[in-house]
Amino acid sequence: MLNLPIAMFKHFLIPLIIFLAQAPTVSIASPQPGDVLRGQVEIVGNMDIPNFASAELAFSYADSAESWFTIQTFPQPAKEPVLAVWDTASITDNDYILHLRVTLQDGTVQDAVVSDLKIRNDAPLLTPSPSPVFPSRLSTPLPVQTVQLVTVLPTFPSPTSLPANPVSVTSSLIYSNFARGALITLVLFAFFSLILRLRRN
Repeated sequence: MLNLPIAMFKHFLIPLIIFLAQAPTVSIASPQPGDVLRGQVEIVGNMDIPNFASAELAFSYADSAESWFTIQTFPQPAKEPVLAVWDTASITDNDYILHLRVTLQDGTVQDAVVSDLKIRNDAPLLTPSPSPVFPSRLSTPLPVQTVQLVTVLPTFPSPTSLPANPVSVTSSLIYSNFARGALITLVLFAFFSLILRLRRN
């Protein structure tokens, strides 16, 4: 007799547990904790639950979770997986927390929180460097090329003799000019002496 109520209780309890396990919950599927965000970020999640009254999607600084900044409010549950698009370009680079709060018709709330979101719009985008490709040991060896070094000595033009300088003064020219000048002086002296003698006579 006692087994009948227990069997009936199990009969109703198992479907109730399955229903509660399959009931939709408030969640944020993307972004995930630790993600680096920049530009326009799609926020993917679920807020379509029974007794929905309103919802608010907001963010705060990771080190100051008291101040929340609203991204979007929802008077009706969003039916699409993409709940909103978050423009992170207007926010300073820092670590943030994303918060989805759904208020039910009875006044209770359900929350979904994603922490450790790193907004890095001003940081340079890191691209992975390609890994070097090394030939395998079984591959055909590369041909060896012999390089011959040719030493080329610089060639300079052979020196050419310069023409004689027409205004150059040599020592022999100086002596000959001096002798000529002395001779002319003596001749002139003798000439004037002869003229003076002739006048006296």
